[in-house]
Amino acid sequence: MTPRVFGITGWKNSGKTTLTCKLVEEFTRRGFRVSTLKHAHHAFDVDHEGTDSHRHRQAGAGEVAIVSGRRWALMHELKDGPEPSMQEMLARLSPCDLVLIEGYKRESHPKIEVRRQAALDRAPLPDTDSSLRAIASDHAVDDAEVPVFSLDDVTAIADMIALETGLGETAA
Repeated sequence: MTPRVFGITGWKNSGKTTLTCKLVEEFTRRGFRVSTLKHAHHAFDVDHEGTDSHRHRQAGAGEVAIVSGRRWALMHELKDGPEPSMQEMLARLSPCDLVLIEGYKRESHPKIEVRRQAALDRAPLPDTDSSLRAIASDHAVDDAEVPVFSLDDVTAIADMIALETGLGETAA
């Protein structure tokens, strides 16, 4: 089963993560199971030098799973392999009602663009594949061809996403 997905995209420091977190809170308050998929453009590490899992990876393990009574994580080293596609990563997630995807601005899934005055780049993102469904902004957007929401109106943004994805108002 392909999960319902909706993206939150925008330039660096536009407020994508803040909006994503607020949407996760809103959808879970409504009773939905929500997962997130975040694309990073840089090297990142979820463990740090000196931890046992870091030592396992440094020793050459291709995958390292960390498990406790509260959570588990699986790290997969790509070495020189290609970055997995968004679809490949979606397939690895456990079943849920909605996946909110942060980043992946060049993919064709439906998405909302976040715009903030304080962002380093305030130019509109190109919408070459007509996947942009709305804009969330902290300033007036006059030339938009899609609905524009206040960046703080999380309820209305969540309502739009629920309608767009066929999710419904609350979990059954």
